Amino acid sequence: MQVTRKIETVVRRLWISSALLCLVAPLMASAQSSAVAGQQPQEHRLRLFHTHTGERIDIIYRRGDTYLPEAIAKLDFFLRDFRTGDVRHFNPRLYDTLEDLTISVDHPGAEIEIVCGYRSRWTNEFLRSHTTGVAKNSLHIQAEAIDLRIPGINTIKLRQAALALRRGGVGYYPHSDFIHVDIGRVRQWCFDCPPGLLTGD
Repeated sequence: MQVTRKIETVVRRLWISSALLCLVAPLMASAQSSAVAGQQPQEHRLRLFHTHTGERIDIIYRRGDTYLPEAIAKLDFFLRDFRTGDVRHFNPRLYDTLEDLTISVDHPGAEIEIVCGYRSRWTNEFLRSHTTGVAKNSLHIQAEAIDLRIPGINTIKLRQAALALRRGGVGYYPHSDFIHVDIGRVRQWCFDCPPGLLTGD
């Protein structure tokens, strides 16, 4: 009889514990979901227009500290050598530079016009033989440079913002109205510029 009562007592306690768990577990899960929702990683987006192909892309390429491989691959293709169709993988830090430029000029998320992305060696030599201002060992060949402008933003202001970031090289081409940014060593140049623009003034 006593054994039976002990068993009934244990069963009753287990039932009560299970019931409490069923009540508390959803509340805990809800609280955890709310906490996770409040800590969603920041999304990093780029909006680009290619001046030669007429293509546009609007894409989230990074969440928090994680680059999204599929998005990076789409950006790499977007920035392909449009003359040859060759594609090369860009260092994603360059994409961060583009996003940070839009923020620096107080136009976060602005559409960026791409003048030149990746450039194959063939294209680089072709341009060198038909125009001026093209370096023999351009970082465009390494997919580490992009030429760009932002509509509605003075290109001198854009150049100053790029120089302030100190992420790499910054070139200014006033007659074509674009800047060059790369992830090489920090340096600057101004192609065919008045003396006052050579120092970033």
